[in-house]
Amino acid sequence: MKSIKTPSDSKKLFVLNKPKGYLVTRSDDLGRKTVYDILPDWAFTGQWMPIGRLDLDSKGLLLFTTDGQINNALTKPKSCVKVYEIWVRGHITDEHISQALKGVESKYGLLKALEVEKIGFGGAKTKLRVQIDEGKNRHIRRLFGAMSDPKFGTSLKVLDLKRISIGDFKLDIESSEWRYLSVEEERSLLK
Repeated sequence: MKSIKTPSDSKKLFVLNKPKGYLVTRSDDLGRKTVYDILPDWAFTGQWMPIGRLDLDSKGLLLFTTDGQINNALTKPKSCVKVYEIWVRGHITDEHISQALKGVESKYGLLKALEVEKIGFGGAKTKLRVQIDEGKNRHIRRLFGAMSDPKFGTSLKVLDLKRISIGDFKLDIESSEWRYLSVEEERSLLK
């Protein structure tokens, strides 16, 4: 449900729990749903911009700001750790984890993770918690996809991806919900 209440000038950041199936853009030539379809009208008409991206098939924590300096600070490489929970089709071995930590060369440059932890299994799928400090386009999907090469002995595909934290800020709202960050949360995130 869209709120008609506009933000005060003191508000610099809000968080959205982005659902799967929404683009992170103001509009789409193909008529697909965007995150602005589930946000209040003032987010679209104002200067609120997403900090980073989540692709159409990804979900989870997405921050918005009106402050270009905050946007730049949180999107530059190595600025803060982002944590994701993902489901991967295939059995993830210790060798896969080791390779993800070392990195895989791709046409997009070196793709690697800071930390990878197995947290669950289900059928032919493995659930992982993955930390990165960069945000190349489709970084995690491409990292695990690159390990599908026969030299790694398996076919891996990220089936589900959810960003659960950026820096010390953890996602704490339901899918499609949004809220402002408190002053303390803003300070913690920007420290």
